[in-house]
This record gives sequence, C-alpha cells and structure tokens, in this order.
Amino acid sequence: MTSFYSFRKVALVSLIVFLGLLLTHCDEPEKKVLVKTPYGNMKIKLYDDTPQHKENFLKLVEEGFYNDLLFHRVIEGFMIQGGDPESKGAEKGKRLGSGGPGYQIPAEINFPRRFHKKGALAAARQGDQANPERKSSGSQFYIVQGETLTSDALDNLEEQMGQRAIQSRMFDKITPYQDSLMAMRQRGDREGFEALISKLEEETKEELGDSAKLVFPDEVREVYTSIGGTPMLDNTYTVFGEVEEGLEVIDSIAAVSTDQMDRPVEDIEMTMEIIEE
Repeated sequence: MTSFYSFRKVALVSLIVFLGLLLTHCDEPEKKVLVKTPYGNMKIKLYDDTPQHKENFLKLVEEGFYNDLLFHRVIEGFMIQGGDPESKGAEKGKRLGSGGPGYQIPAEINFPRRFHKKGALAAARQGDQANPERKSSGSQFYIVQGETLTSDALDNLEEQMGQRAIQSRMFDKITPYQDSLMAMRQRGDREGFEALISKLEEETKEELGDSAKLVFPDEVREVYTSIGGTPMLDNTYTVFGEVEEGLEVIDSIAAVSTDQMDRPVEDIEMTMEIIEE
C-alpha cells in the first residue's frame, strides 16, 4: 500500500513539473526582426513552418550580418531585395547580387499556405537551370511590394504558370534527344520532329499530373485582388515571413530612382535587430 501511494506521489510531481515546463515554453516571447532603414522601420514575423529559413535568418541577424548592407535591387511594383554581403561599402555602379555566406538552404516552399502577398519575406535564389532543387541563398532575401490583380488576371496566370511548369520539365526531357531532333530538322523530317515533341509533351503532362495545375485558392485570390503581391513567384521561391508593421516603408523604398541594374542611385542601408513580443 505504501509503495502504491509513493508511486502516485512521484507521478503527480512529474506531471506538475511537465505542465510547468509546458506553460513556461508557451509563455516564451516570440522572436521577430526589426529592419531599420532611412525610410522607416519594418517589423517582420518569421514563420514556424519554414524552420531552417527562420533559424538561419535569426542567426544572421543576431550576428549583425545584415548591418550596413544595402537594398541593392529595387523594382517598383515588384519587390525590394537585400542581403548581399558584398554590398557593404560597395562603390557606386558596382554590380551586386551574387554574394552570400557560402552556403544555401534547402527549399521550404509551402504554397498556398505561404504566398507572395504584399509584405511577404522570401529567399532569393539562383534560377531553375542552375538550381533545379530551388535551394535558397544563405542570406539574400526580398520583400514583396507587387500590385493588385483582377480575378481574370489570376485566371490567366494560373494557365501560364501551368504551361511554364510543363516547359521547364520538357527542357530536361528533350536534352537526351537533341541530336535526333537536330538530325530531323536537317533532313526536313517535320512530321517526325513534331511527333517526338508531342510524345515528350504528353509524357511530361502525365508525369506532372495535377502538380502542373497551379490554383490560387479563394482566400489567396482575395488578398491578391485587395492588397496585392507578385503571384507569378508562387510555388517556386520560399516565403518564410511577412512584414507586420511598416508596409509603407516598402512603397517608399520601391519608389526611389535606380540605375540600369535596378540598384538605387542613392544607397539604402539597413540594420536589423531581434525583438521579443
């Protein structure tokens, strides 16, 4: 009997300790990032469902990596980009955008849960041909400005992006047949050329299935038609956070004068710090 009550006592104490730890964890303040610019500040929330990007971004901010770097690429109606370490103290006219910390981050693409609405924070990366796995730059990021779209425009974009997915896969499938296709063209075998292309296209569509059909859900459409964004980038880049406060700062930076490389004529430096809420 004594051992039974001792067991219950130990179990009760363990439960209390566990609940205490759980409550302590729940009460931990959320880490956010404050981005300071000459045009005002932006407060950024990072997503838990992109853990590798979140952890990496917080680490770099904590180390002071982003301090004094530039928004080196600005396109009004599209986005503002920064995070190239080579932009720190860069001379006027220098081409920027190829620098990084020396590593990439595996893609964490969560469309349609995460999409390119205005204020979205996403990771820059190399294009698909050089980077088929769509790995993210270790430090470069962009913040979406975008524009509002009509429902018809989104319908057209769904179709275009589906075709783009097919064409991208087709490029890979055609590569082994390049010599055969070239030989057909040289001897004027148009029928054989078109038949092989059609065969590869059908195989591609079968392989991709529904994944080639990008669809914007109603709740996503509502945001794009009211707040705006850049939906043509959806499902291809990792969105890992969003601007909670300071959307007007994006507009101010996006409106500055830029050179032929989309670099602001007057440098726009940033500093970042972690804040807890």
